[in-house]
Amino acid sequence: MTSSRPVGHGSVTAYDWIAHHRIQRPNKEAVRDLGSDRSFTYAELDHRIDAMAAYLASIGVERGDRVGVLAHNGVEFFDVQFACARRGAICVLLNWRLTVTELEYILNDSSPMLLVHDASFVESAEELQRRCSIGKLLSIDGGAATSSYEKALTLFDGQDGGQAELTHDDLVTIMYTSGTTGLPKGAMITHGMNFWNAVNLGIPAGIGLDTVHLNVLPLFHTGGLNCYSNPVLHAGGTVVIMKTFDPGDTLQVLGDPAQGITHFFAVPAPYQFMMQHPDFVETDLSRLRVAGVGGAPCALTIMEGWMERGISLTQGFGMTETSPACIFLDPDDALRKIGSTGKVLLHTEARVVNDDGRECGPDEIGELWVAGPNITPGYWNRPDATADAFEGRWLKTGDAARVDHEGFFYIVDRWKDMYISGGENVYPAEVENVLYQLPEVAEAAIIGVPNEKWGEVGLAVLALKPGMTLDRATMIEHCVTRLATFKIPNDMAVVEALPRNATGKVLKRELRTQFVDADAPKIS
Repeated sequence: MTSSRPVGHGSVTAYDWIAHHRIQRPNKEAVRDLGSDRSFTYAELDHRIDAMAAYLASIGVERGDRVGVLAHNGVEFFDVQFACARRGAICVLLNWRLTVTELEYILNDSSPMLLVHDASFVESAEELQRRCSIGKLLSIDGGAATSSYEKALTLFDGQDGGQAELTHDDLVTIMYTSGTTGLPKGAMITHGMNFWNAVNLGIPAGIGLDTVHLNVLPLFHTGGLNCYSNPVLHAGGTVVIMKTFDPGDTLQVLGDPAQGITHFFAVPAPYQFMMQHPDFVETDLSRLRVAGVGGAPCALTIMEGWMERGISLTQGFGMTETSPACIFLDPDDALRKIGSTGKVLLHTEARVVNDDGRECGPDEIGELWVAGPNITPGYWNRPDATADAFEGRWLKTGDAARVDHEGFFYIVDRWKDMYISGGENVYPAEVENVLYQLPEVAEAAIIGVPNEKWGEVGLAVLALKPGMTLDRATMIEHCVTRLATFKIPNDMAVVEALPRNATGKVLKRELRTQFVDADAPKIS
């Protein structure tokens, strides 16, 4: 069995959280996997992690090698994450909503030796293995003992997977975010980032040994893995996992005294869907201490709806590149500071600067910059993107913000053209590249427009070639096989030409004025 000794000799040593809790509280429930109806104590989870680490060793996974995961939520995410840590390897978390073509770029960039995947993704995994020269595939089948994943754990049961010597500077995961050029960027996540996020977020969120956190967000996303699942495991609490989000099922779990849920986190859309469900009014939410919301601006109507049930949604700001927690609104200030994301967290710095890099005064709008030990060292294989993202030690978030005289931060707009649909970041350049493949399209621009269900959706503003016509159905059909669902434009508008400045850059602010501010018809 793995000891709880430190696993490195650098200036800041990385410690094995699960091994520690296996010694301190072996019989405490660590993970409750509702999708497969299984529960694991810290001793049992540690046992699975050791077996997975031994399996990784058997196929030659060493320090710095990558292991991909393409799966719905399950205990396997934690098996692989912590097993990679014991080998000194790096876990690459893959968005299962992406198409094979989109995943192909990511896997060729990260070059994993192994791809762990759901049985439901077997065809995609096999195709990706052919396209990306992945050495091994390992299939999960809902906890079934006959799956290749569980067979591997059984085969290596009781074997020691080793313990790499690591510091907080070593990488533990890579999470890919879409780039403004249309190519995804792999944000490098270190052991130190995970640790500082557990401290930064754990203290104000009241996470401790008695925490029972319900996770419904995808664990490939920083919001699922790190708000609050990893901090809960760091503290020795219990993580309850739902395979996918369903509003009725989630309300049932939240209201079930046998589940005992104390903490919950989601982007605004799940809160909205639950609020609209007929069971919302009758669900017993009295055990829920903290309900966190982030990933996108939360509408006032959602906050008010939950407040009527006695739940103040705890807002915050973060990014994949920041672990993610940076700014946090204390529930005591929720009513007084509606619209604010809160104050900067203990082990993070934040500032708002103007175009000249000068710090803004109270309520002056500028770009939000952040710094601290929870900030990514950069992007995998992308020194250019890393250089562009930083000004010295400060990460430029690309978000427009202001700070009031009490030190409360407000995110007022996006510096970049990215918009958020259902909690997922969408970068227009990637979608525009796909639209340009249509033979009818001469010019293409994507802007985010308000949507009651998803927060924002894409509007494709197109200029067509002379004599050509294009309808919405054809445009969407073209995108379906090339883009994840959340990236597909919801609507389109046809114009004679896109507005551009003297250098040829499309003036998207004019498009927003025309199609959003003026509430103009979207289809012509």
